[in-house]
Amino acid sequence: MRVIVTGGTGFIGSRLSENLFAKGHEVVLFTRDASRSRDQLHPGINVVSWAPGATWESWVDGAGAIVNLAGESIAQRWTEAAKHRILASRVDAAARLCAAIEKAAVKPSVLVNAAAVGYYGPHGDETLDEDSPPGTDFLATTCVAWEGAARRAEPLGVRVVLLRTGVVLGGDGGALAKMLPPFKAFAGGPIGSGEQWMSWIHRDDLVALFAFAIENPKATGPINGTAPNPVTMKEFAKALGHALHRPSLFPAPAAAVRLLLGEMATVVLDGQRVVPRKAAALGFKFRFTDVEAALRDVTGD
Repeated sequence: MRVIVTGGTGFIGSRLSENLFAKGHEVVLFTRDASRSRDQLHPGINVVSWAPGATWESWVDGAGAIVNLAGESIAQRWTEAAKHRILASRVDAAARLCAAIEKAAVKPSVLVNAAAVGYYGPHGDETLDEDSPPGTDFLATTCVAWEGAARRAEPLGVRVVLLRTGVVLGGDGGALAKMLPPFKAFAGGPIGSGEQWMSWIHRDDLVALFAFAIENPKATGPINGTAPNPVTMKEFAKALGHALHRPSLFPAPAAAVRLLLGEMATVVLDGQRVVPRKAAALGFKFRFTDVEAALRDVTGD
């Protein structure tokens, strides 16, 4: 089937696009910079500009599925201007796709919209699943608006999956890329108290879960894209040290992290203990359920 992917040149999207192409799907990547993106992907993947004024909507008509990963990175200081961009980029992308779906004569059967476990807000040690309520902080309210924009496809007869991802582990990008240098320099350790929970997932499992959500007609609504065994930050740092054969003795104090990152520090200092109840109930099988094994795989050690 034809699968449209937005945000497909990033850390997750590029791997997902290649995976879907390998499965035999016709993959169409929507991007604002089509010329640059063509050089980054398999030549068999169609790259289409969806900049304002471009004629991308015709590709939606007759597509079997859409995966929406578009949105400005949250890994920046959350000034008021940055907050506006983070929220608007997500809501606008979902809204544009839903508007195109409404116009399509043959509508896609499913829209899989990326979301985040930040939806739940800080909850201490409480175990959270897809039925847990949303938080009230900036990231949570952004996720609520993001998901709400995607749900506009439901009255159009489209199955909507909201894949709430945790910290994605891969060796060539994402959060782990920022953690590796101090560990490799024998100066790594937990961030903050180390007691906050970290809901993680190996990138290969997340890519497989996106494909599973496309192909499984029973997958609908929110699904947590996290491994079954969340860990505390202290446990994660210890596991990363073991994977790299390095110590984990030098914590980054919470005050210093807040000074460096501002409000965005809540992402790493206030975690969530999230479990993938719906993915398990649907029969999805994780390859990586142990964080140390996942880290050894992505670091190559």
